[in-house]
Amino acid sequence: MDHRIIAFGVEALDDRLGCGGLRAGALHEVAARSCSLVDDAAATLFLAGIAAREAGAVGGPVLWASCRNDLYAPGLEQAGLAAADVIYAQPPDDAALLAVIEDAVRDGTPSAVVAEAGRVSMVATRRLQLVAAEADMPVLLLRRRRTRDQDPLGEPSAAWTRWRIASAPSARLEVAGVGRPRWSIELARQRGGEPFSLVVEGCDETGRLAVPAALGHRAAEAVGTARTAAA
Repeated sequence: MDHRIIAFGVEALDDRLGCGGLRAGALHEVAARSCSLVDDAAATLFLAGIAAREAGAVGGPVLWASCRNDLYAPGLEQAGLAAADVIYAQPPDDAALLAVIEDAVRDGTPSAVVAEAGRVSMVATRRLQLVAAEADMPVLLLRRRRTRDQDPLGEPSAAWTRWRIASAPSARLEVAGVGRPRWSIELARQRGGEPFSLVVEGCDETGRLAVPAALGHRAAEAVGTARTAAA
């Protein structure tokens, strides 16, 4: 059976994904590699870029659901997700958040759903995977740490892909200033493919990633076996 694919447009990524990109009708989970704010921001913007590309491709707003009130709209816009294209929902707890996600996906209004949650059971991820597949809509779940040392991806999940995202040193500039952000992205698990890790340049204003030019021809340095794999 053919499935709609959300391509990153980066060969080093798409060629290593079992579907040639992200399966659109699926649950995809992302977690920051550490509890640092910079890693958390990188994980958030990684999801924002995926949602922005999907919204541009199919039309319709993006639903962003979170129990927290700390999103920085100008930051999302720098990753391609304009404030006018986002519907924000702030449920009181994770249980209500999961209900909001299901209702939104079944309604079919959003082009994609991004949600932030700390506690999600295996049963809940199965439900999200099923409704995402039925609606052919991506559900992008940012797994928050409940404690400093807890790895959100250490818990079982029915997600199609599971990612860890961290910040990486940006390119050195010839003049004083800050270069384009770089992220270390680790695909901890995927259906139909192997885990891998890669250093990329962060999302531009269209939500697209890029492989740093200095690493583009050095696959051994840019890609390797993921350090850990989630259950």
